[in-house]
Order: sequence, then C-alpha cells, then structure tokens
Amino acid sequence: MSLLTDWRDKAYDQNMDEKFGKVFWGNYFAEEKAVYEKLLSDPETTVTGTVKELAEKYEMKIETFVGFLDGINDSLKEPNPIEEMTEDTVVNLGFDPEKLYYNMCDCNADWLYNLPQWDEILTKERRKEIHTQQRKSGTIVKPKKIGRNDPCPCGSGRKYKQCCMNKQTIV
Repeated sequence: MSLLTDWRDKAYDQNMDEKFGKVFWGNYFAEEKAVYEKLLSDPETTVTGTVKELAEKYEMKIETFVGFLDGINDSLKEPNPIEEMTEDTVVNLGFDPEKLYYNMCDCNADWLYNLPQWDEILTKERRKEIHTQQRKSGTIVKPKKIGRNDPCPCGSGRKYKQCCMNKQTIV
C-alpha cells in the first residue's frame, strides 16, 4: 500500500469513533495550521526535500505529513506524485498563493485563510475577490425564462411565440 492510501484509509475510516475522529482531526488541523504559518511566512522560498525530511522539519509523523501533501497538492505550481510517493520521494511545496487561498476558501478552512501571514502576500481586496469568486463558482444561475409574449431573443422583433418558439424541435 502507498503512503497516501494508508493516510486516506485512516483519515476517512467509516468506522472511526466520533470522539476519536474529533481528536484526530483537531490534532491534524493544528499541525496543518503550523505548517502553513511557516510556509506563508516566506512565500518566495520553495521548500523541497524528501517526504521523511519535510515531515521531520515540520515535526509531523510521516503519515500526517502525507495528509498535508494530499491537501496542498492542488495548490502547487508543480503537483507532487502523491499516488506513488514513498518516504524517500523528493517533493516540493512551491505553491501558487492565489490558488492556495482559493482552495482554502473552497474547503471553508477559515483557520487557514484568516492567517495573518496572508496580509503580506495578498491585499485585502484581492483576498475578498478570490473569496467571492470561489463562492460564485458553486452557485448555479438559471437563465431568465423567455415568456411567450416576450420579444424573440433572435432579434427579429417578433414575439417569441410567433417566431423561434414554433421552430423548436421536441426531443
């Protein structure tokens, strides 16, 4: 089994006791926050190393660090090969700040997208734009229904019922 499979099996175990699950995820989120605080403090530096080295650097178990890599992978400039990763696989944490902020908003991870380190990376206005963009991405907007007596959208100047409404084929 791969490291990623081991992490996912443990983290998303359907038989996980609710109390254990709260403790497990609470600990994970605290460790994740600590790593992001360090990464965001120096966003220009691309951190690289083996999975084992970086887990030690950020004081995490390898299994937990693999969970972190799974979470950040979509926000990286060059995604890591997380599916077949081993302890000796060299990974990089070079992230795209806007993509990372967007993904944090998408996960409702307010403990991450409200970190004070963001103030030095993205302006308050840009963060608000990204957050709004993310919220709108999940909103389905239905087009206005054309009424029978409305002007035809084809621009003929005739009523819809006397123009294109009659041309539609019934499927």
